[in-house]
Amino acid sequence: MVAADLPIGDRIRHYRGGRRQDAVAGLVGISPDYLSQIERGLKVPSLPILYALAQELGVPTAALLSEQPPPEEEETIGRPEAAVGQALLGYGPPRPSTPVPAGVLRDRVEAAWHSWQSSSERFTAAADTLPDLVADVEHTLRVARAGNDAAERRAVLRAAADLYCLLRSYLRRTGRVDLATLAADRAMRAAEDTDDPLRIAAAQWNLGHVLLAADQPAEAEELVLRAAEQVATAHMPELERQAMGGALQLVAVLGASRRRRWWEARERLVEQAAPAARAVPDDSNVAWTVFGPTNLALHALSIEMEAGETGEALHTADAVDTGPLVSVEREFTFGLEVAACHSQRRDDAAVLLSLLALEAIAPEDLARTPLARQLVLTVIRRARAMHARQAEQLAVRMGIV
Repeated sequence: MVAADLPIGDRIRHYRGGRRQDAVAGLVGISPDYLSQIERGLKVPSLPILYALAQELGVPTAALLSEQPPPEEEETIGRPEAAVGQALLGYGPPRPSTPVPAGVLRDRVEAAWHSWQSSSERFTAAADTLPDLVADVEHTLRVARAGNDAAERRAVLRAAADLYCLLRSYLRRTGRVDLATLAADRAMRAAEDTDDPLRIAAAQWNLGHVLLAADQPAEAEELVLRAAEQVATAHMPELERQAMGGALQLVAVLGASRRRRWWEARERLVEQAAPAARAVPDDSNVAWTVFGPTNLALHALSIEMEAGETGEALHTADAVDTGPLVSVEREFTFGLEVAACHSQRRDDAAVLLSLLALEAIAPEDLARTPLARQLVLTVIRRARAMHARQAEQLAVRMGIV
């Protein structure tokens, strides 16, 4: 069984197994070099050659074709994350008539956030936890909005804003940018209703990340820079002001980088985000943004990686200690970007080593991330036999083949 999105060349290599490439090519009537180019994705076989390959490999021709359906036809019912989306859209599990107290909701949301940021199996845990939590928050929020207890209503709104920010992160990472946008919008509405400047800033930070995921970097920059100006004059503790202002600046850094304005991204990182990072300990994790000196260094790496300056990126990575990080996602993203830099330098042994390290800390992230899947397939196609075999074994564990 292979993943539905596995390219034709990788399917042929998978079904060829341990048979020599030149032997299969000879039996099919093509050159070994041509078969090699097919397997590396450099050539697309004609239908007669594809049929001949399938016959020789002992599989149906359809097994060598990608079975990935168009996005609008993808089957989502039955997938674990589908229940989260259903709860967000209002047809999740039924709720009892008595609402859950705001304090209980707050504790459950905080536990869900902690699990999402620290668990190596965070997708499984979130799929188990979030549907009921979303349904409870939605139900309690409806009751609170209609009630007369202003303090309870405000407490429920705070819990809701925090939960919707978590949903944005989860839904984006599961490929549902549409629902992530909905969650970010609800976070913004709940935060504004609390009149809580910290939560309003956190909701704007979340919305900025959604815009980046939707390939709207200019809009993300405009939003977060306006939010950063508001934070600078907001009434909040200094640590929160510095952390949120810095976190918003990092979204703007990513926006500039995505627009290929590398020097602007570097300048903003040094002049705007770095002073805030010096005032914020790594373990503060204000509004679950993970902002601090280490996160700042990871964004410096991201700029150089996206700019193609792999030597500078790897030099930056050597100086980073991810130990203080409280977020598996940020640690995973750091390791993945290091792997991507090694891949750009065609150092397949280093790519494989990085991917195996990522598997140890975040196997679910590794299996779900398109760039990780691409890097594994690149090692299989390009590396020496020993490393290619190890990458093939990793591909099996990731569910690619």
